[in-house]
Amino acid sequence: MDSIKSPIWAFLILLLIAHFKAFGQSEKLLPQPYQASFGNAELIIKGDKEDFKSKLTEWISVPRDGSYNFEDVQVSVQWVEKLNGIDFNKDESYLLEVTAEQIAIQAVKEQGAFYALQTLLQLADEKEGNLVIPESRILDRPAFRIRGFMHDVGRSFIPVEELMKQIEILSSYKINVFHWHFTEDLAWRLESRLFPELTADENFERFPGEYYTQEDVRKLLDFAKRHHVTVIPEIDLPGHSAAFQRAFGYDMQSKEGKEVLKALLTEAGDLFAGLPYFHIGTDEVRFTDPDFVPEMVAFVRAMGFKVVSWNPGWDYKAGEIDMLQLWSYRGKAPEGIPFVDSRFHYINHFDAFADLVSLFRSNVAGYDIGSEAVAGSILAIWNDRKLNDWKLIIRENNFYPAMLTFAERLWQGGGEGYFDEIGVLLPQPSTPAWESFADFEDRLLWQRDHQFENSDFPYYKQRDMEWLVLPPLANQGNLDLEFDFEADLKKGQVPTEMLAEAIHVKGGGTYLRHVWGNLVPAAIKDPKPNHTAFVIGKVYATEDKEVKAVIVFQDYSRSEKDLPPPQGAWDWKGSKAWINGEPILAPIWENSHTDKTNEIPLQNENWQSRPAQRLTLKKGWNMILLKLPVGQFQTKELRLVKWMWNFVILDKDGQEAESLKWDNSKIESK
Repeated sequence: MDSIKSPIWAFLILLLIAHFKAFGQSEKLLPQPYQASFGNAELIIKGDKEDFKSKLTEWISVPRDGSYNFEDVQVSVQWVEKLNGIDFNKDESYLLEVTAEQIAIQAVKEQGAFYALQTLLQLADEKEGNLVIPESRILDRPAFRIRGFMHDVGRSFIPVEELMKQIEILSSYKINVFHWHFTEDLAWRLESRLFPELTADENFERFPGEYYTQEDVRKLLDFAKRHHVTVIPEIDLPGHSAAFQRAFGYDMQSKEGKEVLKALLTEAGDLFAGLPYFHIGTDEVRFTDPDFVPEMVAFVRAMGFKVVSWNPGWDYKAGEIDMLQLWSYRGKAPEGIPFVDSRFHYINHFDAFADLVSLFRSNVAGYDIGSEAVAGSILAIWNDRKLNDWKLIIRENNFYPAMLTFAERLWQGGGEGYFDEIGVLLPQPSTPAWESFADFEDRLLWQRDHQFENSDFPYYKQRDMEWLVLPPLANQGNLDLEFDFEADLKKGQVPTEMLAEAIHVKGGGTYLRHVWGNLVPAAIKDPKPNHTAFVIGKVYATEDKEVKAVIVFQDYSRSEKDLPPPQGAWDWKGSKAWINGEPILAPIWENSHTDKTNEIPLQNENWQSRPAQRLTLKKGWNMILLKLPVGQFQTKELRLVKWMWNFVILDKDGQEAESLKWDNSKIESK
């Protein structure tokens, strides 16, 4: 894809990182501002952060010039037509200046002042009953105007209070869109007072009685508005609508169906009045009425909304739709139609480590900054597979680590290429790309430790770990095949010719072949079925110690019917692990069913829902050996075979094991 690139991009990254580190701010601000400089002075304010946040948020919520005194410190807000140096996304831009005496904010609109406050709160430290804010000047703006997240509550249900909590948290990282996917084949989760049968228990196929009342919706809309988050409601039509058909006995595209649908859309239009967008779906369906989609687009437009539709989906020309949301690799927006990019942004397929690297390094659809055509991106979670507790949706999809990574990239812009160009590997050490990720990872971990103490945040520092991937060998479809040199490998000795061809990989593990196949580059350039790879890591411990480890060989997508591993095995591929020649036993799996269905919930198949593995490291060098066979890339047990591994060593308390040292050069040849 074409990409707008600056010839000095790499230099500017290094310069900006060095500047932030010099003033000790890099571990805190996320997303990183457009321009920032820091002085040596400090502003000291009496009181705590929550009181400061509450009073200042209330004061700046009314667009007015003037100043506010908080504990004898003057806070001024000035509304301006334009900020020098900001040429686009002006409504969300701001200038924040902090001296030893005062705080001054300039903004074009209330959104900008709100984001200035979020940055100010990130800068503020609480010390001995005071707030301490460093002297600073920050000129800031987003690279893309749509920076959003989507929940598929049609297939699942997340309480409205939890959705509001997420809006509050993510708005502090300058996420500004919540895409609310209400309807699916399994359930219709938006109350209709005209047609209450839609939410009758007998018309639900999952979580009956769980839906959003109109009062719930109004409460969330008001809350989102105060946090400058735009809600995009979606009623998917005419596909994904079996719940509609169960309630009424006819299809949306029938004459009767269209009449009911228009009444429903009118009711929803009143409920969501004042919002800019309304999403109508149109994906994954056979169209029997060629007039259906144009008729519904015109109907929704007549209520004052800009209409959004999935692509692939209905085939539009410029002027026939207001915005497209691209959802598969085939998704493309015709010239003249703005688009939101959600390709490669389905985190229900993501692992916790390699895919986060890719999300951080990727630009948006090949563009470093937004434009009238390139609106931004929405990160999505699809809940085809049932999970018993909505909290697992957050935990198993690595929601907050992924969203903060996404927030950084969408606000800052840039990137090193698109997903299908850069792949999932960490960049080479000592390169600008490596320094950029290292700086970001430090800030991500700071946020985890200081802002998410009571939330699921399944991510650990990974850049210090290193691995050697030996060239894959044909196994003729025999996943249990043992090779002549395996005994030597367990002793830490690698055949010289294999060592010469090995691939050096950094991180908490990666894919040998990505879940999306060759569309996303992985560690093996041209992965073939019926092969076995070996992975080796050498780690040094200063003393004998008990540790824990995250170990994964098949990350279970939260949208697949995949069967649990057989007892006694790590996965269906025959993957194995050893430490210092001793086998690491697989967990005891809670599921044991043999019928593929989305309605048997995932249990402990994913590491986020089971205890970390207990291991013993000896003093000195320890060798981790992984055997990764693969047969076909689609099997009767797994629709999407993931040829991959995660292996992250933690201390005995489940935190980063900072004292460990990794070094591939300690691997011996034979």
